[in-house]
Amino acid sequence: MLRVSDPWRNWAGTVVAHPSAMRHAATADEVATAVVDAGRRGTEVRVAGSGHSFTPLVATDGLLLHLDGLSGIVAVDAEQQRVRVLAGTPLHVLNPALQAVGLALPNLGDIDRQTISGAIATGTHGTGARFQGIAAAVSGLTLVLADGSSISCSAETEPEVFAAARVGLGALGVVTEVELQCVPAFRLHAKEAGESLDALLPHLHAEADAHDHLDLHWFPHTDRVLVKRNDRVAPGEGPGPLARWRATLDDDLLANRVFEAANRLATALPHLVPGMNRLTARGLGAREFADDSWRVFCSSREVCFVESEYALPRDSVAAVLRELRAWFARTAAPVPFPVEVRFLASDDIWLSTAHERDSAYVAVHQYHRMDAGPLFEAFEAIVREHAGRPHWGKVHSLGADRLRDLYPRFDDFREVRNRVDPERRFTNAHVRHLLGD
Repeated sequence: MLRVSDPWRNWAGTVVAHPSAMRHAATADEVATAVVDAGRRGTEVRVAGSGHSFTPLVATDGLLLHLDGLSGIVAVDAEQQRVRVLAGTPLHVLNPALQAVGLALPNLGDIDRQTISGAIATGTHGTGARFQGIAAAVSGLTLVLADGSSISCSAETEPEVFAAARVGLGALGVVTEVELQCVPAFRLHAKEAGESLDALLPHLHAEADAHDHLDLHWFPHTDRVLVKRNDRVAPGEGPGPLARWRATLDDDLLANRVFEAANRLATALPHLVPGMNRLTARGLGAREFADDSWRVFCSSREVCFVESEYALPRDSVAAVLRELRAWFARTAAPVPFPVEVRFLASDDIWLSTAHERDSAYVAVHQYHRMDAGPLFEAFEAIVREHAGRPHWGKVHSLGADRLRDLYPRFDDFREVRNRVDPERRFTNAHVRHLLGD
């Protein structure tokens, strides 16, 4: 139903949009009707997922389209281990549904609130030096184009549209259905412990290669890093899941409630942050458990933050961390959130941050009530010297001129866009900045 809408805000509250209308679609035909109607009025169209992007990719004063009615698995090919999923399906709904049919995505990020179409549009990735991001599991897509027609693409059918649309920024059309190449459901053996960053850095690449999924959380103003080593195990191997009391203590009380209180204190008394981080880092405990892959990959993140993340050539990651550490030492910047480090194998997706490059990802976070500007500005200056590619859903300032240098197939993406959306129905100010319209 079309109506003048209230302001739209992203999860962090850092992006506010005032769309002239909003529509909720439950079928591909309803999507097509909404897009055609917008075209008659000369209105731009953007699609809202769960709002977990920190950039204004969704912001529009035109039509804001919600796909929350397009949710669920519509077909399972057990032999090929492929599923067809409606585009508005949230990952926290998709993961247990895949488990129920004996399948899983090969890799996931640590948040599962995104829709599947939003996750792939922005290049959500996860970690694992031998594994690729979520978009690499996409084996087919169906899009509604600006004229209301539908196009299906894959590596065999419309391969250039497929290469562009797997990480498409919502700039080519409205994705209504996604085909995913899954793997048999699997378990992960998780080992987590606090360690010395100085001791870890010389062996960082060996650690990344030795484990299926390596994830680091380094606390600024300290030498302490929480190391998460996750390895795939056969059914029956490894320990059991975390005890319910331990999961509640670690992942709810400490990681969310206590951490929220600490960040509120940091907002009021920012000079305390270095000492608070040292106290937090000293309290890092070890834990070991095994569980279904998606239960290990994903965690509850209720403390609101803003984030900037860049993909780097793997050889640059230690240098970037040392430069960040030096900046924290010079400035005593009040940043209570840890810096996250992950790894990913290269892929062939045109606008993937891992396009043709084995990558390390470094992400900096700031509590949403605190000023992230100095941190993000310093971080961006550091990673610029290492050919850093920004995560499309996280804060950065790069535009088309710089992005063209970072992505070899950037102009190929623009050519596909010229073909499928010549009138620029699926755009906004931020997309124009990114793609150079």
